[in-house]
Amino acid sequence: MNPITSRDVLAGEHLLRVYEAGDPSAPTILWLHGSGPGAGALSNWRALLSTMPSYHHVAPDLLGYADSEHPDLPPGVPATVAARAASILALLDELGLAKVHVVGNSMGGMITLRLLLEAPERFDRAILMGSGGAPVPPTEDLIRMVTFYREPTPATMQDLIGRFVHDTAMFGDRLQEISEDRTAVATRLDVRRSHEATFAPGGEPLVYTAEQLATITQEVLLVHGREDRMIPREASWYFEEHLPNAQLHVLPHAGHWVQIEQVERFRALAELFLGEGA
Repeated sequence: MNPITSRDVLAGEHLLRVYEAGDPSAPTILWLHGSGPGAGALSNWRALLSTMPSYHHVAPDLLGYADSEHPDLPPGVPATVAARAASILALLDELGLAKVHVVGNSMGGMITLRLLLEAPERFDRAILMGSGGAPVPPTEDLIRMVTFYREPTPATMQDLIGRFVHDTAMFGDRLQEISEDRTAVATRLDVRRSHEATFAPGGEPLVYTAEQLATITQEVLLVHGREDRMIPREASWYFEEHLPNAQLHVLPHAGHWVQIEQVERFRALAELFLGEGA
């Protein structure tokens, strides 16, 4: 098991909490988490950071999430994705990482695509998991996630977790504890302020056009949970159609948290895909 360490890194103008694991001399994987209330790097990636010893892992809490800094973010998903992508490029500069693999889940996938368009020379292979950024209408469950703060209680969080995953039985008797812990993070004033800026009402959606995607030359692995009710499979079908070097894997018995629900299958896919580029 790789030990996971943490530190605060000044990335441009803002501090990011960064978790690291593995061999610093090995190829680096940059892990970008999603946008749910209370989300952070460890809640998304802990099981993978500690069990892929052939890589150097860098997993930040995104700007405006968890224990990273919470500045006054510009309103709306497109503007916050741009701000978060800029902070990630500044982080890579600060860490002296010239080129990395990148994995993005949900909103982390949207940021990944922005990075591939903006600074393609900084990235080798990319993995997108249940990524946003496709021209598909928001699902009922995604709307429930965005509007969590109408009733920000552990019960609401437990219901939301049930919408993220295919089967909450995977959590055993820990579901209530997990819900309470995640609610404690989500209800921090700084976390709530950042969430509400990101999903400011009336904002335009962020959609990557077929023309933009056609310019991305990296090899891309798309992974989607068959039972994903947050981001429908049609999103990954769109990316598979328009990214020139993309392959799509749909995993059964998994919702939006494939990396947690199907961790062994996801790890095997990731190691095979990233290893092909070694």
